[in-house]
Amino acid sequence: MDRRSFLKTTAVAGAGVATASTLAAPAISQGRQEWRMVTTWPKNFPGLGTGAQRCADRITALTDGRITVKLFAAGELVPAFEVFDAVASGNAEMYHGASYYFVGKHPGFAFFTAVPMGFTAPEIDAWVMHGGGQELWDELSAGFGLKSFLCGNTGVQMGGWFNKEINSVDDLRGLNFRMPGLGGEAMRQLGANVVALPGGEIFQALQSGAIDGTEWVGPWNDLAFGFYRLVKNYYYPGFHEPGAALDASVNKEVFDALSPADQAAVQHACLAENNYMYSEFMAKNGNSLDTLVNQHGVQLKQFSDDVYDGFFEASEEVVNSVADHDDLGKRILDSYQKARRDYAGWTRISDQAYSDQRARVLGIAD
Repeated sequence: MDRRSFLKTTAVAGAGVATASTLAAPAISQGRQEWRMVTTWPKNFPGLGTGAQRCADRITALTDGRITVKLFAAGELVPAFEVFDAVASGNAEMYHGASYYFVGKHPGFAFFTAVPMGFTAPEIDAWVMHGGGQELWDELSAGFGLKSFLCGNTGVQMGGWFNKEINSVDDLRGLNFRMPGLGGEAMRQLGANVVALPGGEIFQALQSGAIDGTEWVGPWNDLAFGFYRLVKNYYYPGFHEPGAALDASVNKEVFDALSPADQAAVQHACLAENNYMYSEFMAKNGNSLDTLVNQHGVQLKQFSDDVYDGFFEASEEVVNSVADHDDLGKRILDSYQKARRDYAGWTRISDQAYSDQRARVLGIAD
């Protein structure tokens, strides 16, 4: 896919939230509705943008056309980072994005995408679906007029692209680095100058020298964005997004007005995409990493223990500060901390132990 084809429509303007005069009211005729899904993703961007489109198409199919969902990529109706306000205000019915983009509304939103040193993809699913996370998310989102669902996951993300080697925590100081969410706050604690940019603006910022490095997603998406043309140091593993969940959020008033059958259709369309997207990233990342390293000369490097220790200390300080925001923030943090302890022990002796042994016997261990 030509990188320019999905970058050219995604500039994030500084304008305010779109008004009702900008976005017409949804079409409703004989019990049928047309919803506008606004997204934070570039047009047709693989995995994220195409996943949003799949969710929109599933809702349309599962409701037999009673709800027709039309997707608008970042910048087509509202800028990428204004989708939350567009849906909360009723100027669009639904968005697909990442909750941690909206920590300015409440820091608790970060927990429903990813927090540094937090959940892997299976673990965040376990917390949201079985550990009380959805109930906390419902309470948080309802305060802004939204109903939110898990709707995709990228899996463990890479640590990012750097224009120099990162051998110690000192090498992060003064670095202009793109990273959103609480991970960005942790990097700031370590002395980096952190900026939050939507995906469509990252390449240009790297090219101009406005930033010295960036994290994005992982090999599949990073290859598509062409970061290897500008920087070659590619670090792993990402401390900031060990299992980044995406969400689909619906205007709560619109959702509550649906029949139980159509509410279930929306929920299960999102749940289907949650699984499908994660499996797609798992399928694509390995070959994409091989292409980056063996065809484009990317230097794959692992963060040292010293750097990772720095990440951990800064992350715990930032994540724990959410409890100071309000009672809901404290309850989200308490639930997260208990679940992380519960799940981490099992992950260590199940997925982690098995993966280490498999790599050893296959001869792909370090």
